[in-house]
Amino acid sequence: MLDEMDIKILRILQEDCTRPVADIGKEVGLSTTPCWRRIQKLEEAGVIRRRVAILDAQKVNAGVTVFVSIKTDKHSHQWLEKFHSAVADFPEVVEFYRMSGDVDYLLRVAVPDIAAYDAFYKKLIGRIEIAKVSSAFAMEQIKYTTVLPLQFATMIAGTKVDRSE
Repeated sequence: MLDEMDIKILRILQEDCTRPVADIGKEVGLSTTPCWRRIQKLEEAGVIRRRVAILDAQKVNAGVTVFVSIKTDKHSHQWLEKFHSAVADFPEVVEFYRMSGDVDYLLRVAVPDIAAYDAFYKKLIGRIEIAKVSSAFAMEQIKYTTVLPLQFATMIAGTKVDRSE
């Protein structure tokens, strides 16, 4: 199970994973080696999936966000695999969800402009048969974060972090 020390470390890493382990340890009250071991255990347990740089979408010319709702009348395993494979091939798709309710799938697509989205759309429907596609362009980003809420983390059943050593 995750403990309060793990939570403190995760909060810091979610804000800036480039901070030196010695600084993180000092902030949470651990020396460098035990802090490093905890981070290693969190990675081994899959709690920390990877460490990345978060880019400014505008500065890399991918500042238009489009939410694409997809409905299908195909629900075979073969179609599903083909659809997942097709979507995985598009770097413009930055998030991809299977949904409950009226929409079967929701994509978040990042492109430079409407013309680029139109090109993406034409390539997508050329790869896979889709019953209905609805696109909504984000007008303004009000909140965006990759920081997950950690107040629930100590309630996780089955997420064990081995602290032996």
